[in-house]
Order: sequence, then structure tokens, then C-alpha cells
Amino acid sequence: MPTSALQVARTGLEAQDTRMRVIAHNLANIGTTGFKRDRADFETLSYDDARVAGQRSTGETAYAIGLNLGTGVSVQGTTRIDTQGTLSTTSNPLDLALDGDGFFQIETPGGQTAYTRAGNFTLSAEGQLVTAQGFALQPGITVPAGAQSISIGPDGTVSALVPGNTTPAELGQVTIASFVNPAGLRAMGDNLLQETAASGAADVGAAGENGRGQIRQGMLEASNVNVVEELVEMIEAQRAYEINSKMISAVDEMLRNANQTL
Repeated sequence: MPTSALQVARTGLEAQDTRMRVIAHNLANIGTTGFKRDRADFETLSYDDARVAGQRSTGETAYAIGLNLGTGVSVQGTTRIDTQGTLSTTSNPLDLALDGDGFFQIETPGGQTAYTRAGNFTLSAEGQLVTAQGFALQPGITVPAGAQSISIGPDGTVSALVPGNTTPAELGQVTIASFVNPAGLRAMGDNLLQETAASGAADVGAAGENGRGQIRQGMLEASNVNVVEELVEMIEAQRAYEINSKMISAVDEMLRNANQTL
């Protein structure tokens, strides 16, 4: 059975509703540290081929063009836009920002490794660098009690003045993970991402090497959401939704007139 214009317009409404949800999520996270905006991607649904191009029209000729009627649109997926956010100075020595590609490694309660761009770390009761949720930074960095002048270099080397020493002691090194396809990472919530088959395996190493970004101490990466861009997207989605709504009203009016006439 051919797909009616009402059904085609319905798919348009659903697609624009999903697009608005993506835009709303972006705007809601405009103040989220290290957040990367999403983009809704669309694709056409299957076509009803009433006539195929090249099909014989007579015994000696063939149709130069076909008669293909589309059945609507669907959301193909959401693409995460991994552009660099603005780096802002906080002067907090435990705040870290990545200037370039890569992710911090976080150990989740299940023992799995997750990844994040949000470097707003703090110290646990044991002196370990952790996220706001208490998830430990990997590899683990433990700051001794009473340590002063914590310093984290661009390559991730952590040092501090510990009681009894006159020179800074090295406490470890924060390593960075990079991926062939970072857009393939799965969002878990809590500013965390999870490795998938699409992202490829993590390539872990020192910051500043092999294309990895450098670590900036006392700074945080802001969300890369652009308010003006999102508002333009929102207006476009709103107008597209209204057009599809008018299409449903117009087709309904045409069918009503046809029923009354026939």
C-alpha cells in the first residue's frame, strides 16, 4: 500500500521533535565542564518505486526517469562534535584542562575505565585525585597529607613538596587516552564516555605526544556549545515542525473535500 502524505508528514514531526530534544540537551549543558555538543543527523526512509528508471516504456524505448515516491524521514543518529572548548583559568591546582585531543582516564565503581574531558578533580579522604562523584583518576595519583605546592606539568608529571623534603617529590604522571574515532565513544552520563567497537581501542600515553593534547593546570575546558548556533537550529526545527503540521492539516482538508464531493 502506498504511503500517504499524512504518514510522511508524521515522520517529519517525529524527526524534528528528536532534533529539538538534542538542541535542548545541548543548551541544558552549556555550563557543563568539558561537554561536547550533539548534532541530529537525518536520513530518508525507503522509497515506493512506482516506475524504475530504465524500465521499458514500449517495445523500443525505456523510461529516462523513474517515479519514486519517498516515505518520509528518520533520525540516522547523533554525532558528537568534539571541537575544543574555551579554556578558563580557575587558579585551583587540582583543575586540569586538555589543550588538544585526548581524554582523562577514570576508574568506575565496576572497575572499568571510562573517559572524560572534565578535569575538575578533587582529593578523596585518602588523598587520591578523584572526580566529583568520587571516581578515581587513572593511573592513580595519591597526594601525601600535608603536601604543598602541587604542580602538574604539561606532560602530566605530578610533583609536590612533602613534609620532610626541601625539593619537590614526583608523585606520578597523569596519562592521556586518545582514539581513532572519538565520536564513536558512548556517553554514560556523569561527564563520562565508554569505549566501543566503533571508537577503537584507547591509545594511552604521555600528554603532548603522538597528537595528544597537553595538560593545563589551574584551568578548565568549557562546553563547546554556541548559544547563537543552537538558537538558529532551534528556530529551523520549529519552522520545519510547523510546516509538517500544516502539511497534515492541508492533506486532511483535501481528503475531507474529496469525501464530501464523492
